[in-house]
Amino acid sequence: QVQLLESGGGSVQAGGSLRLSCEASGLPDGHTCMGWFRQPPGKGRFDVALLDVSGGIGTHYADSVKDRFTISQDPAKNTVYLQMNSLKPEDTAIYYCVAGRPLASTCTVIVGWYQHWGQGTQVTVSP
Repeated sequence: QVQLLESGGGSVQAGGSLRLSCEASGLPDGHTCMGWFRQPPGKGRFDVALLDVSGGIGTHYADSVKDRFTISQDPAKNTVYLQMNSLKPEDTAIYYCVAGRPLASTCTVIVGWYQHWGQGTQVTVSP
């Protein structure tokens, strides 16, 4: 049984920082793309950051978070992290950890591709 256990959300003022964690268990072989999508209030889900935990594919960041967010992993803990700095009110969203197979040798940003999702963690950034 696949489990993606998220932690680290919360409320912070603009300019602050948060770190999200996602511990994976039970992932099938080949499901090496992991990362984060987010869903702002009243909107759909959008990619944030993705990486290939096997190291074979480059890291992806959405333009809106480049130079502010950093995705990383601890293979020994089967955990992926999202360090979020210089947070803005528009970063307010539910953040979801995802895992899935690569698509055409990339960790795709197609929401519907990812079979495995965490329960979501709320991030709220106040002005």
